[in-house]
Amino acid sequence: MTGASKSGRFARFLGLSTAVVLLAMVLGFVPTRRLAGQDSLGGMVAGCGISLLAAAMAGGVLASAPAATPEARMQRALLAMIVRLTVVVVLGAASVASGEFARTPLLLWLAATYVVLLPLEVMLALEP
Repeated sequence: MTGASKSGRFARFLGLSTAVVLLAMVLGFVPTRRLAGQDSLGGMVAGCGISLLAAAMAGGVLASAPAATPEARMQRALLAMIVRLTVVVVLGAASVASGEFARTPLLLWLAATYVVLLPLEVMLALEP
């Protein structure tokens, strides 16, 4: 696969991921503020941002690592999954420990956007 097609796949993945996260934030803005208060919006933004960053890093692994055989594709997907989970756990724990954000909205939005972005990562992993 050429570098241009790899970068094109990755750019498309990033664009779709960003659009999905922004849509989730728009749809969840009013319910989050109404249920958890004005201070919860920072947690929502942080959780969504962490999840988007983790997905972008995993997508980078998927788009850049060569995968000529099915076994190599599985190994690449596993590595991307480990990278994504590690980023989410480390940054999520750091954000909670900082005390800067409301914990419940942060963790709720982190988990929600993690799950919502997962199909996009799977589609990227399945592309040859």
